[in-house]
Amino acid sequence: MSRDKASTMDTDLQKVFGNPVPELYEAASGHDAPPALARALELRSFLALTEEQVARVRDRVHADMDPARDMGELSADTLRFDAQWLEAALEARDGYRAALGELLRTMSPPDRQARPVRTAQLRATATLPPSAAPAPQRAGAARSRRP
Repeated sequence: MSRDKASTMDTDLQKVFGNPVPELYEAASGHDAPPALARALELRSFLALTEEQVARVRDRVHADMDPARDMGELSADTLRFDAQWLEAALEARDGYRAALGELLRTMSPPDRQARPVRTAQLRATATLPPSAAPAPQRAGAARSRRP
């Protein structure tokens, strides 16, 4: 995907996983890679691609609005389309940033491996006397028909 393009969340990824992004992609290709790393890098790739789209539209609008450009070349329809495109790209970017940020916040630190938790299994050893829990009076009784 977008391994070579930078994203605004690269520093956060490096802080959480402890390695530069290219090394994280290398680690994620291994069989023992944590699933969270693969998810984080997938979101990061989508984010990098979306940020590239935002930059392209921004640069196109700046070029269209260049003061040295001929006013006759301006098109309101083109600018409206670019505004819609930019809005969609910014929404996608914000969504990917939020999803990746949430994933990084909820992950356990990489130095703490998930370990199975041992719990003691308790057994009930006390028995109740038969009179302690009386059965309802009509339990199992057939209903009588009313005339």
